[in-house]
Amino acid sequence: MTSAELANEREYVAALYARLDALRDEAAGELLKVRAGNQGGTHQNRSERDAFARIYEDRVSQLTEIDERLAFGRLTLDDASAADSDGVTHRYIGRIGLRDENLQPILLDWRVPQARAFYQATAANPLGARARRHLTSKGRDIVRIDDEIFDSALLEGDTSALQGEASLLASLTAQRTGRMGDIVATIQAEQDRIIRSELRGVLVVQGGPGTGKTAVALHRAAYLLYSHRERLASSGVLIVGPSRSFLQYIEAVLPSLGETGVVLSSVGQLFPGHDTSADDAADVARLKGSAEMAPLLARAVKSRQIVPREASTVEVNGEKLVVEPQLIRNAMQRAWEGRKPHNVARAAFNKAALSSLARSLAEQLRARGNTIEDSDQAWLREDIRTSYDVKVLLNTAWMPLTPEKLLQDLYARPQWLATLTGDWSPAKRALLHRERDADFTVSDVPLLDEAAELLGEADNKGDAEKRERKQQRKRDIENAEQAIRNMGVEGLVDAESLATGFEGFVERGSTAELAAADRTWTYGHIVVDEAQELSPMQWRLLLRRCPLKSFTIVGDVAQASAAAAATDWDGALSPVFGDSWRLEELTVNYRTPAQIAETAESMAIAHGLVVTRSRSVRSSEWPVDIRETPDVAAAVLDIVRSDRALDALGTVAIIASASQADDLYATLATDLRGGIGRGAAGLRRAVAVLTPQESKGLEFDTAIVVEPQLIVDEIDRGAAALYVAMTRPTQRLHLVASGAIPRGIRTP
Repeated sequence: MTSAELANEREYVAALYARLDALRDEAAGELLKVRAGNQGGTHQNRSERDAFARIYEDRVSQLTEIDERLAFGRLTLDDASAADSDGVTHRYIGRIGLRDENLQPILLDWRVPQARAFYQATAANPLGARARRHLTSKGRDIVRIDDEIFDSALLEGDTSALQGEASLLASLTAQRTGRMGDIVATIQAEQDRIIRSELRGVLVVQGGPGTGKTAVALHRAAYLLYSHRERLASSGVLIVGPSRSFLQYIEAVLPSLGETGVVLSSVGQLFPGHDTSADDAADVARLKGSAEMAPLLARAVKSRQIVPREASTVEVNGEKLVVEPQLIRNAMQRAWEGRKPHNVARAAFNKAALSSLARSLAEQLRARGNTIEDSDQAWLREDIRTSYDVKVLLNTAWMPLTPEKLLQDLYARPQWLATLTGDWSPAKRALLHRERDADFTVSDVPLLDEAAELLGEADNKGDAEKRERKQQRKRDIENAEQAIRNMGVEGLVDAESLATGFEGFVERGSTAELAAADRTWTYGHIVVDEAQELSPMQWRLLLRRCPLKSFTIVGDVAQASAAAAATDWDGALSPVFGDSWRLEELTVNYRTPAQIAETAESMAIAHGLVVTRSRSVRSSEWPVDIRETPDVAAAVLDIVRSDRALDALGTVAIIASASQADDLYATLATDLRGGIGRGAAGLRRAVAVLTPQESKGLEFDTAIVVEPQLIVDEIDRGAAALYVAMTRPTQRLHLVASGAIPRGIRTP
């Protein structure tokens, strides 16, 4: 490598870091000034101070997150494309955009249109670029530069300034660290076109293992937040992944791309107050995930609005009053006309019932010779409202409910369930039976959300508080508009963003924090990874979170292994989105060596899976290793030790069915002495024992798949689960079995 070229790049990038540090110090200084400002003044003065403090806090946070690999690329442009007045024909590409003291651009944000050529330029269509350079860094230091040449004229004469191989293959052969690598510098044209596609409707990205679906999903989220900030900044973006281990794997990626206001959630965390990773048995999960659960829950709620079969007698301040069933029915009819959720409509029911009871009591008192004026109705109504008998009567007819209580009763009361499911078989009903105190599962989360939608808030005070917050938000926006005019910063700050910080002395979280805690929050966009795993009920939940139907959906139907998953996109999405979705496909496999991809695809096809064929861009030097042995644990331990000797910095996944994973971990933990972990927490270790579900969406240098036939036999859609497990490695795949090898896998 030419030391002069490397030195030049190091000098330029060092100047970028100096500018980054200066901007961070400047923002921190402004933040200190704002915080030290006068605490008095009008509400608007305090609002302005707090809002600008939040802006500076966000800026400091962003400039702190963006540190390692600040700049990762350089474009060399032809003379006609050089937009710089001084004739400079280089554009540096990085995680954020930077300008010098004269406001001249010195680093382009990777999301801006001017950076498009860095991802999409080819020799056949260079898009105005003569060459593309990849900058590889360690910490703040540039350690390698790699060039791709589009203009053959650059290959004539002195070529000493041109460097090495492009960074794509280098990143593909680098060790995995347990977190998703920063591949923003290696996004290829096929992926970049999808990332930058317009924000409209539902985009489905289908691709086999290793084609970069997750990378596309995360970078599209960052790109949309940058390009549509006005729409998305206040509403936020939700990213849904299949498991906690997946979220841990990707958690550092979006902050490294310049975005911190995103909610990441597994499907077991989508109902506030609940965080579960427990799964039901396959047949139970399939039933709970089916669309027929929605009308069942609606019937369950309706059945809790009960008209008495016969008249009842209540005591009101010593007076006996007979209440006919028709009075309760009429009050219910008044409530039903409002078409409100159960708990909200209950207020209308109580109001109508109390009014009717007050009139009945007044008529009864008049019939006994008492003089009851219209003005007496108020105290009669109060007597009735505070009567214990009346409270029991009305609560029995229309009891307030929580989603948890409704679901617990449905599962624990088989006779009630039978009245709601007359066309179900006893065996089908038995799938839902469980004790009242049993923990909720991942499959229960969308049912809780469905129930919450049907029930509504039970606390009327909460509704009033929401209305007050809405009014306060309106006042804050008006104050923000006036503040912007007063301070002369039109065009630099928008009123919506400024109003977000107007809270006076009230604690307020970020958009992401507020959204994650509020079940009724609606997002501007939702990204769903491993979307083929979602059940119809989970799709209903997500649709409520984004009524605008703005989604990026990525997955691979061949990898659908969950019990309630879909095996084709039309079947999964048409009931939710109709025909208003569009499909893009990723066809280039960047991660998986050709020999591993071919073995996995052969197995999948032999088991009848519909596989999206992809082209691997490389092979590795290690053939697929298949070991048949009676001592599986010893063989796995031998492979781990050999692999660690071969690559001490790489990561190893030991993937086994749930029936074996814990025991296998316990056996290996003694020999590996703390160098091994289990489940999501295990990703912090170099060696992790995972189930196929826990490994979904992840990548490792080496994968050791234990008893592959047991995975096929024990897991619902086991062939798909095995396909997932076999396509996790970037270098080496080992299959260890004490018995049969699944069909489609060729043994040595």
